[in-house]
Amino acid sequence: MKGQAYSWLRWGRSLFLLLLVAAMYVWSWNAAGMQPSLLIEGAPKARHILLDLLRPHLLEREEESQIAETVIEVPCSTTPPQPSPPAQGPRLSLSKPCAAAREPITVTGEGFRPNTQGRLYWLPRGLQGRLRDARFTTDAQGRFQVETTIPPLLEEQGGVSGLRAELSWESGQLRPSEPLRITLAKIIETIFLALMATTAGGIVAVPLSFLGARNIMPRTWLGTLIYGATRTFFNITRSIEPIILATIFAIWVGFGPFAGVLALSVVTVASLGKLYSEAVESIDPGPIEAIRATGANEAQVIVYAVIPQIIPPYLAFTIYHWDINVRISTIIGFVGGGGIGFVLRQWINQTQWTWASVAVWAIVIVVWAMDYTSARVREVLV
Repeated sequence: MKGQAYSWLRWGRSLFLLLLVAAMYVWSWNAAGMQPSLLIEGAPKARHILLDLLRPHLLEREEESQIAETVIEVPCSTTPPQPSPPAQGPRLSLSKPCAAAREPITVTGEGFRPNTQGRLYWLPRGLQGRLRDARFTTDAQGRFQVETTIPPLLEEQGGVSGLRAELSWESGQLRPSEPLRITLAKIIETIFLALMATTAGGIVAVPLSFLGARNIMPRTWLGTLIYGATRTFFNITRSIEPIILATIFAIWVGFGPFAGVLALSVVTVASLGKLYSEAVESIDPGPIEAIRATGANEAQVIVYAVIPQIIPPYLAFTIYHWDINVRISTIIGFVGGGGIGFVLRQWINQTQWTWASVAVWAIVIVVWAMDYTSARVREVLV
């Protein structure tokens, strides 16, 4: 009877744990708003972004352009503007000199470069910006015709607004593109930014690692207090997201690489301090006992028994964290911490995906190269 009761108790406990895990996953599914169907429905929206990321803008030619402008009154007044006389070169003409908002209008262009793509832009009165409109392609005689409508913003501004046709095309020899030149400069900045942060953080983490090692600190109330405070500092600092630290330092010292170095240095102190202290705790206690048996003090024990054992893992952890800091610095750049992440954020915000692709692939190549190099160095040192 006792065995049967115990068996039922085990089955009941297992069933309870299974139901608890199932309930946790159901709650997690709802909390995360999981909708796998959106991956299929939203695929067309992401298609052009993914394609652009696969074709980075690495090379380019000199760019030439043609521009022609005309005016239109929105809405109509008693004396609408008269069309200007035909000019030499590219020119625009409208089917009517004035119109109301959302009213259809025909735009005709002549004298442009043949078989070239272009775009129309509205130039609202009193505004510095421009509104994108229809795309077009000129025919073999350099002409095009576009049917479009008047944007409501032109009527809100009132009066005479402009309409511009702009064509651009590449010519000349291939050369490194602008995003490639910017990316090469910024990725080098990122590597050395991470190096400075790793060095500064490592210098601070070395002495703290001894304070956070249980086998080094004396078993007194003061030693226990210092050990606990150091470990607490490591844990609290590691729990703060680097992007938050970067935001704080960007406000503190201004946007730029220095803010990124400071943020990464704090992260490095916490991470390397914990790794260093665990390396100290895992050393062979034999040499320590032997040195202490000779009557050596704690400083001599550390110099002659501890340091020779920890140099290889310390170097390996430092090189590995340099690799980690290169990856983190990309995100830190999104909040003004300098490096490649700063320009990557700008290109993404401007939806320049082929430009952003150059930065993304540069990050991938550098991280892969540093990961491979650091792994080989750790094999040699450890």
